[in-house]
Amino acid sequence: MQMNEVKDELLSSDIRQLGRLLGDAIRNHLGDPAFERIEHVRQLAIRFRRDNDEAARAQLSDALQALSQEETTQLTRAFSYFSLLANIAEDQHHIRRTRAHLIAGSPPRQGSLSHAVGNVFDAGKADALETFFEDAFVSPVFTAHPTEVQRKSIQNCQMAIARLLSERDRVQMTPEEAEQNEEALGRGIVTLWQTRLLRTSKLSVMDEVANGLSFYDHTILRELPKLYSSLETMLAQRDARWEDAELPNFMKVGSWIGGDRDGNPFVTADILRSTLQTQADKVLDFYLGELRKLASQLSLAQILNACSEPLRALAERSADASPHRVDEPYRRALHGIHARLEATRVALSGKGKQADGVQPYAAAFELLADLDVVQHSLVSNGLRALARGRLRQLRRAVKVFGFSLAPLDLRQNSDVHERVVGELFAGAQPGLAYLDLDEEQRISLLLAELESPRLLTSPYAQYSEETTSELDIFRAVRAAHVKYGKESVPNCIISKAASVSDLLEVALLLKEVGLLRQDSREVDVNIIPLFETIDDLRAGPAVMARAFGLPFYRGLLASRADQQEVMLGYSDSNKDGGFLTSGWELYKAEIELVTVFKEYQIKLRLFHGRGGSVGRGGGPSYEAILAQPAGAVQGQIRLTEQGEVITAKYANPEVGRRNLEVLVAATIQSTLLPQAQLQPKASAGAGHLAAMEELSGTALNAYRDLVYGTDGFEQYFWESTVIAEIAALNIGSRPASRKKSTSIEDLRAIPWVLSWAQCRLMLPGWFGFGSAVQAYLAAHPADGADVLRGMYTDWPFFTSLLSNMDMVLAKSDIAIAGKYAELVKDKALREAIFTRIRAEYAATLDALKLITGQEELQQANPLMQRSIRNRFPYIDPLNHVQVELLKRFREGKQDAAARTGIHLSINGIAAGLRNSG
Repeated sequence: MQMNEVKDELLSSDIRQLGRLLGDAIRNHLGDPAFERIEHVRQLAIRFRRDNDEAARAQLSDALQALSQEETTQLTRAFSYFSLLANIAEDQHHIRRTRAHLIAGSPPRQGSLSHAVGNVFDAGKADALETFFEDAFVSPVFTAHPTEVQRKSIQNCQMAIARLLSERDRVQMTPEEAEQNEEALGRGIVTLWQTRLLRTSKLSVMDEVANGLSFYDHTILRELPKLYSSLETMLAQRDARWEDAELPNFMKVGSWIGGDRDGNPFVTADILRSTLQTQADKVLDFYLGELRKLASQLSLAQILNACSEPLRALAERSADASPHRVDEPYRRALHGIHARLEATRVALSGKGKQADGVQPYAAAFELLADLDVVQHSLVSNGLRALARGRLRQLRRAVKVFGFSLAPLDLRQNSDVHERVVGELFAGAQPGLAYLDLDEEQRISLLLAELESPRLLTSPYAQYSEETTSELDIFRAVRAAHVKYGKESVPNCIISKAASVSDLLEVALLLKEVGLLRQDSREVDVNIIPLFETIDDLRAGPAVMARAFGLPFYRGLLASRADQQEVMLGYSDSNKDGGFLTSGWELYKAEIELVTVFKEYQIKLRLFHGRGGSVGRGGGPSYEAILAQPAGAVQGQIRLTEQGEVITAKYANPEVGRRNLEVLVAATIQSTLLPQAQLQPKASAGAGHLAAMEELSGTALNAYRDLVYGTDGFEQYFWESTVIAEIAALNIGSRPASRKKSTSIEDLRAIPWVLSWAQCRLMLPGWFGFGSAVQAYLAAHPADGADVLRGMYTDWPFFTSLLSNMDMVLAKSDIAIAGKYAELVKDKALREAIFTRIRAEYAATLDALKLITGQEELQQANPLMQRSIRNRFPYIDPLNHVQVELLKRFREGKQDAAARTGIHLSINGIAAGLRNSG
């Protein structure tokens, strides 16, 4: 057995053990007959997948159809829970292998900070690191998009099981301890089995806020400061210039949860205020806990060690009168800091009790100044080691998180801004129909108003609910800046941005509430356009050039350090134009934006609106960042973390730390080592670009002809997928569609992608590629195949594109998708559309294998290949069950049990596929 097989045997052993313990829980709860029935289905599914046994397939189908509703629910729960346990085992195995790699002293792995830093030093670019960190900004941004179908209680059970597996890896146990660990695992799995998978009520926005903040408890608050410390130590070990240096705050974790209003009427000014308050409570509670622990550790007696005069003064100002600590200045100083922080919490939230005479901190920098006094005293008195422990992490946490914890973005649709501005103009100047003006007229009117000192709003006017709501939330932002600092809400994102007037409308609304000063041309938030559709991506660079040509807008940018952020929408561009065209148009837009920004000498920061699935821009973050064209990163990048990806990446602290490192490492590499960036080789670059343009054009036509140009496709989609049932799931605070319709144009990209994943077709992640390659080869019979292979070999953009598509296809199953197609009532419609889909699927598989040289999917990624192969026997039955349940439900058997069964199957399939939404 080879070394990798030995290592992977540990994973197999974990999965077997977890499966056995789950089986014990099922047997004890449901009895032997139920357990045997579930085990029989499992064995049939394994036999079919392993041996491609058609007899097993027929027996599996018969067994599933024979199940009663109650038996179906039992089986669905069992297979869903197994997928959750397999996820835990795989995550722990990844940690195990990473630790083994580090313990063995093996060369740093690609994607690690040590690998990136080592590459920079080896390339002789160490001097560039200091400049890089001075201007760098890396920020994953959590969003509340509802693809995370797990309840928080389920996640808590999973984390408890993960901790027990981790303990077994890290501790050399006695036989008794090993037995106790297994018993605890069994209890954890029983608890998981007895915990309800589904929510009984729809999530509120504040529920989503609480869910998002839980990842700060598990990971972000502790692991992000550690990342800074690790990187500082790493740099100091390589270069003495970094000795005692402290890096700027180049990395923060942001959030949309509680600020994203696009299509979510439940995000109001009150919700924004509650979100910011909840975030402040979270971070202040963390600081207070760390201060208590730090005080217990710094029990240094003054008689044994001197302290600095500022530290002594800090101790004297403390209200700590305990005679037991009279000669312990560090403890007394920390007690005083704790008391001031308690007073700060009272001032910010009204919680707690403020001691008499204790003044709260006006801002986080005052707290940091007091902690710096403690740090400097320790260092100056020969106690550097003590300053590098908990105190070091706390000081960095205060620098990064402040009193607001996470920068919260606002987002709203440009159509809403347009209507609000129109109403304000109509109120101030009756008869002015803003919505009837063309773009140039709008720009002229908006600029004139922005230059004017007057306000359009009047305290005596009655405005519509929409206008009142928008003005209220901007006023809440201004109040938040006063209370928590301007870093609390730093960005305003404009969805569906398509014009310069979209930017100026937001500027005008900011002016109305005092967030923009007309006289000084200062603005307190970044105005960020989000280009989402294919047409908007194509127009985006010209929109920005037009805006940069306006002196007023340039003045606003001057107040923001001559920097402009632009957000790019992966999800909607994919739904609009398909997988291949979306990727290509995003790439081209970045190249053109880099050119425009360079011409106007404006610093560009790109914000990538990526989802969890490939159909929404997902895929490995490291490769995605390196896949950016030259000049598109420049040390700065933001990207969304959405849905089940947040749990997968950040629920486990070690996995979370690794994912944070990956983002930093990729940004360093992409910025300082441009030769590693995703550019075609000069010798073939023009040909590659031309070929990609040709492929994209054909793919776009194929995709749009199917989705938007085929009569009945909307009906096919709604009947052949679980979209209607997904819309009813309690998995998010916002509706599945932007409007009350079944139109695909109005449907959000998230349920669009999740629906195709559930039926194992994954259409948004590949459709059109096969047709594009066929057409290209027909047009270039002599060298077409060689060109495409060269693109795959030499151009990492194309490599990454095909790698992601490879993964999507590996998780697809056209036979299972055919079962869902049978749900379409109109036989002619069903056969016409599914025949096209099946033909495109086959053409895409052939094209991928031709270009990559693979004989089977995921051949280059054996770990993923093994993971998918092991999961299919547990996902396949869920798909078959889901189809049967949908048939019964749509035939009128719509009782609560049937609805629960469908929702359980959605949950289980999503858990098994992991990045499906």
